[in-house]
Amino acid sequence: MRSVLSLAVVLLLAFLIVAAEAGKNRREKGKASKAASDCAEWRYGNCVANNGDCGPGVREGTCNDQTRKLKCKIPCNWKKDFGADCKYSFGSWGQCDAATGQKARSGTLVKALYNAECKQSITVSKPCSLKTKTKNKGKKGKGKAN
Repeated sequence: MRSVLSLAVVLLLAFLIVAAEAGKNRREKGKASKAASDCAEWRYGNCVANNGDCGPGVREGTCNDQTRKLKCKIPCNWKKDFGADCKYSFGSWGQCDAATGQKARSGTLVKALYNAECKQSITVSKPCSLKTKTKNKGKKGKGKAN
């Protein structure tokens, strides 16, 4: 009985040693591949949608002779004037210009993603709405039933 128990202990120790070595090799491989791709100045291009103008896509980055592809997404309501990589803070919409039928607002640059070339400030416009919005003075369906 004692020999069976000692054989089981030896087999268990051998298994633990093999598992520890396999984990060590896996960690070293991960470090080696990460160290090889360390580059200080990655340059990324624009996100290119897989289908059409918006939705999921791919952005390609280059550094020295290395290339890398990243998944990205172009929102379907993005403004083609300034792209999806330029993030702006916008003010309120201005009054409707009767001559052009447009209203405008300006925005200042908050963040340029992936080193995109963005203008510091932009102005965007949209058609004036035909309907005027009115505020409801009372709430429907919120009162007590008597």
